[in-house]
Amino acid sequence: MAKVAVKLVSWDEIADWARDLSSKILESGWRPDVVMAIARGGYVPARLVCDNLGVMDLVSVQVVHWPSTAQAIERAFIKHEARVDSLAGKRVLVIDDIVDTGDSISLAKEYAEKAGAGEVRSAALQWISTVAKFKPDYYSINVTDWKWFVYPWNVTEDVTNFMKRIIMEEGASKNRWGFTELVSKMREWYGDEIMKVPLSYISKALINLEQMGLIERSSNGAEYVVKGK
Repeated sequence: MAKVAVKLVSWDEIADWARDLSSKILESGWRPDVVMAIARGGYVPARLVCDNLGVMDLVSVQVVHWPSTAQAIERAFIKHEARVDSLAGKRVLVIDDIVDTGDSISLAKEYAEKAGAGEVRSAALQWISTVAKFKPDYYSINVTDWKWFVYPWNVTEDVTNFMKRIIMEEGASKNRWGFTELVSKMREWYGDEIMKVPLSYISKALINLEQMGLIERSSNGAEYVVKGK
């Protein structure tokens, strides 16, 4: 059994969920003046919802988590703020791709309220009801079994972080890896679902890890060597 449950999300699913989310907002009888995307995952959903609702004003606020992909989140904080004057007195819809802990969307909602928004509501494509501490006003999918969703706009980033985690956590006993070994280890850690990602993404992830200084190619180019080991 995989150590981390993973689900690859398609562009068609994103479009369907965004239409469904938009329909629920319209059916509620409420319409925002401004949509505020939570960067970076909320960019695409927010733009699609703007299109579906006919909202022209789109702003963003970046909420950062630590640590990274598919690991426990310790804390969320706002890294880049939206222009306060663009929110004052407005009906603001805060949008993210997914609500897991709820820290990001609740923090962004609080920010908009403090910025003087007249009314703030929240929305997400997905809400993980079993673990989230915050329930958005609108959502398309209620996820009852936790897993890590790999969205089409962050496949390379997620695969890079998956590979980094494998190499770092297995590094105590192994410091040289062949490409086939790493692919096999990806399947072991993240299941068959991750193998739907083209191998070119894994190759790009390894290039990223080389550029980060975590690994380097062996002299014959056949293996990846963990640096400092």
